[in-house]
Amino acid sequence: MPRVIARAALAVTAAACIAAPLATAAASPAAASAYTLITLPDDGHGAVYSFIGSATHTLDMTMYELNDTTAEQDLVADAQRGVTVKVILDGKHTSKNGPAYQYLRSNGVGVVYSSSRYYYTHEKSIVADGTSALILTGNLDSTYYASDRDFGVIDTDAADASAIQAVFNADYANATITPGDGDDLVWSPTDSQAQLLSLISSAQHSLLVEQEEFGDAPLVSALVAAAARGVAVKVVTLNESSYHANFNAITAAGGSVSTYSTTGSFYIHAKAIIADYGTSSARIFLGSENFSSTSLNQNRELGLIISDPAVMSQANATITSDFTNGTSW
Repeated sequence: MPRVIARAALAVTAAACIAAPLATAAASPAAASAYTLITLPDDGHGAVYSFIGSATHTLDMTMYELNDTTAEQDLVADAQRGVTVKVILDGKHTSKNGPAYQYLRSNGVGVVYSSSRYYYTHEKSIVADGTSALILTGNLDSTYYASDRDFGVIDTDAADASAIQAVFNADYANATITPGDGDDLVWSPTDSQAQLLSLISSAQHSLLVEQEEFGDAPLVSALVAAAARGVAVKVVTLNESSYHANFNAITAAGGSVSTYSTTGSFYIHAKAIIADYGTSSARIFLGSENFSSTSLNQNRELGLIISDPAVMSQANATITSDFTNGTSW
């Protein structure tokens, strides 16, 4: 969903240090992970630009808001070296997306506005060569890069990439499709609410949530129920007045809420859930889906739920730091 209050982009420094254990003996090489986490603003957008530039045949992007000169130039550079580049931009935000739309269209990139069958196309994804995908919680809008907490996951799982590509192809053609979940995917409006409810309800020990919006009644009720049954529930979100009753419900059930100002220099834009971190059943959700009925049931959105240890460790450290540094409700 769009921000309701305009904010100036202010630079912030948010360093998260994760200590690595010293190796005491030679270890067998670990299998390469299919997932790589990008933490924003800490890591910067260099990995995003590199991903765009990695395509050799096709590059397909779905983006709610595109307002990043570097990314736009990288897309054109791909097209100029023979890559077939296609972009879907949200059709309700033509004032924001219009300059990028015109620039891309004038420089060899196929670009369309999203279908009206979805309230918003709020998805933020890029597929390179149909074999790897980048799934983001944040838009490619450099106005907010310095201030926004966001994440991205580079996903090289073949089933995931194939499923995302199939949905892109249908959405670009304005055709109907029931998205496939691949191995890890979470789609709106198809199954995101059910999958997130299942993730929350399955937690036995802990839930760490970071969300820009905190208004969806079923998801908030599931967190309240989790806290009431003894799960350690921690929520990091924005201090939006319309969410105050939900904050009170979480804390009354035994959970904890940490908030940030909607107009401050550090803005919680991420959409993440970590369940049972540190246990064998730990899983993490990252994606574009907010805790809102519109996001879950009316928008085109994309996220994923995985159990990759490195992704969870890095995200857990970051979100825990955000929780600690916020204002306790």
